[in-house]
Amino acid sequence: MRQAAFGLAQHTMDLLRARRGRVYGSSAAALVGTGNNGGDALLALALMARRGVACTAILTGEKAHAEGLAALRKAGGKLVRTVNSADTRQRSRSNRWREANQVIAGADVLIDAVLGTGARGAVELPKISPETLVVACDLPSGVDADTGQAHGGVLPANLTVTFGALKVGLAVGEGRLLAGRVEVVDIGLGPHLGKPELHVLEPGDAARTLPRPAQSVHKYSRGVLGLVAGSAQYPGAALLTATAAVNTGLGMLRTVSVPEIGPLLAQRVPEAIPAPDATAHVQAWAVGPGIGEDPLQAKNAAVAIGTGLPCVVDASALRTFQPEQGHGRLVLTPHAGELEDLLNRAGLRVDRTAIERDPLRWARWAAVGYSSVVLLKGPTTVCVSPDGYAVVISAGGPELATAGSGDVLTGILGALLAVQPVQPSPYELARLAATAVLVHGTAGRLAGPGPFGASGLAEAVPEALHAAAAGESVFNSTSRVINSGSKEIA
Repeated sequence: MRQAAFGLAQHTMDLLRARRGRVYGSSAAALVGTGNNGGDALLALALMARRGVACTAILTGEKAHAEGLAALRKAGGKLVRTVNSADTRQRSRSNRWREANQVIAGADVLIDAVLGTGARGAVELPKISPETLVVACDLPSGVDADTGQAHGGVLPANLTVTFGALKVGLAVGEGRLLAGRVEVVDIGLGPHLGKPELHVLEPGDAARTLPRPAQSVHKYSRGVLGLVAGSAQYPGAALLTATAAVNTGLGMLRTVSVPEIGPLLAQRVPEAIPAPDATAHVQAWAVGPGIGEDPLQAKNAAVAIGTGLPCVVDASALRTFQPEQGHGRLVLTPHAGELEDLLNRAGLRVDRTAIERDPLRWARWAAVGYSSVVLLKGPTTVCVSPDGYAVVISAGGPELATAGSGDVLTGILGALLAVQPVQPSPYELARLAATAVLVHGTAGRLAGPGPFGASGLAEAVPEALHAAAAGESVFNSTSRVINSGSKEIA
């Protein structure tokens, strides 16, 4: 607990220094629960008080960690109670939080330490101003540490200081969005932790995953991708996917599309070579973007999937995809709504809301049900293989929420599959899929600042690929991405 408290105090003071410009003379409040999480916060407040911070603990229950209380009192900290210990009946909500609200309003930073990792369910917390600087102790109170599901009343944090290892609930689901920046404090649990539940892809991992062509390669050995994309209804999807694929560095792109798109591809993506159907000789396939309801394109997609080659299955190709079509070299790329359809088709009754609350669980179900790698798109993208291996990646932001963005991702991933020197295993496919997401998110950052369409996103792929290959990151602390310094999650 003392190690955890020291880490919490240091990171909180660093945030005060960065955001408020000072530590000495500043003020801190903490919402303190009855368990060990509250004890962490009390000891952290005591350390901060000795550094000249005016500290107040707001006790949310009738009891609190005894050693922590003693340390805070000794350091000159103050206490505010929200429950009347003389009368166990809670006061009315307005009376209960009146003094606490005054303390919070005057504080430079608020530490949330009401509930810990073992708690479940909703939590009652005071209303705070959006301007309040919040540090979550271990995780935001009300966030499920295992799933990321958030219950009512959770305070969004600017910073979460978590202990021992990065919790799954801070990397996926709503917890990822509510945690802000995440810092892991080592408290010596390493030897006692089991096998990681999942991994977070970092820029250095992507650099090791991306292929580096040898000097002796030629256009056929460098990688040939087959693309089934576009229809009379959606011609633009083929152009976006083809542009992204070519910009990722292919030896050759062979496109299977409808006659109306041929002249457009020849003009916009002259590198693309038309192919009559999905029997073309390629190293990998990408199928689905913009094929809509076109029956011939649906047939071409099915033929490509059935070749047994590595294949990205996206968009319209997911609508009729059946569990028996799955095999270990496929990467399915649904968003939550498309995953709902896939799971229902596999006999699992689940809705989109449930998927968004626990994305890791349902992506794993789909990976098993379809014997395929699943790339579940979202604020944090989850990539899982049928054996349960999972890797998550937080890259990009609202700038990627534009029509055609998913087509660009399919082009990037398809190209990365085609340029692999050997056919990847499901484990390697999951890592490669996450790497494509990182390149995609990096392209989104580089295409700005300012608004842009998916065409601009596709054009930014070469620069994004260069940054990823160098292990560079274009994301900073204000982008609310995980910055843990540790890939493994307990």
